[in-house]
Amino acid sequence: MALIISPKNIKTAEEILSKGGLVAFPTETVYGLGGNAYSDTVVAKIFECKNRSEFNPISICYPNLKSASSDIEITKTAELIAKKFLPGSVTLVLKRKKNCKISPLCSAGLDTIGIRVPANPVALQLLSELDFPLAAPSANTSGKLSHTTAESVAEDIGNNSNNNIAILDGGKCNVGIESTIIDCSSEKWIIIRRQGAVATEEIAQKCGISAENIIVEEKPKTFTVSKKILLNTQITTENDALLAFGEPVATKYKYALNLSKSGNLEEAAVNFFTMLQKLENSDVKKICVMPIPNIGLGKAINSRLKALVK
Repeated sequence: MALIISPKNIKTAEEILSKGGLVAFPTETVYGLGGNAYSDTVVAKIFECKNRSEFNPISICYPNLKSASSDIEITKTAELIAKKFLPGSVTLVLKRKKNCKISPLCSAGLDTIGIRVPANPVALQLLSELDFPLAAPSANTSGKLSHTTAESVAEDIGNNSNNNIAILDGGKCNVGIESTIIDCSSEKWIIIRRQGAVATEEIAQKCGISAENIIVEEKPKTFTVSKKILLNTQITTENDALLAFGEPVATKYKYALNLSKSGNLEEAAVNFFTMLQKLENSDVKKICVMPIPNIGLGKAINSRLKALVK
């Protein structure tokens, strides 16, 4: 059973998070499953806890937009929207800085990150006491409805004996639907990536923006590579790269990186986007990928790999 924590004992939640644990916490929209966004291992735990079969971007919660400035490029568009709507039910998509400490798993390999400042006093108190932001997708098993109470979180992911999480009980969320995702990485356009709690018309009205400058484009960006990807093989040539898992047999290749020599899927998930990007930036034409077990986090890795096959 999950540990349910009263807001009066919020220090307990802070201690769990600081030690690399996961804590579900309330926002004004739905409960989020929080963990240290700077830790690759912790973010991998979040994917595993949610039983996600794909690596989708995860929003990052900060106590305010200024505190995110060390990790992301804040545009004038973002400042305008933040002035009108933060704290609140919007997620701002912005570009990573070169020295960004956010785990690449959070952005699923992309150069942008979704930022949230939740309008919930319990969440804001928790975030203000931590020295790291929280990676925080919705606190539910992948494919199930999002939760608006601590009890329903406990009944879902908290009941899974494999999940070791705590739940900060902040009562019922007062909005109940997910945030509106706004791509404001450009100074020129605002792009709605997902319509949610804040309507497009409200954004235009409060920000004094022409409707012509707001594009509704509800399709997620995905990580891509230009190299040819060959799956479930380690038969390579001197001009190929090998993305290995476990111990590869003797073979010729130009470059090789190993997701996990010990065959650990959590370690493989942590290394996945970083290693794939390194091979993408090399001078090979083909990346050969060894078989990866299609269980647990292996499902998410395989799903992303299949999407890259041309």
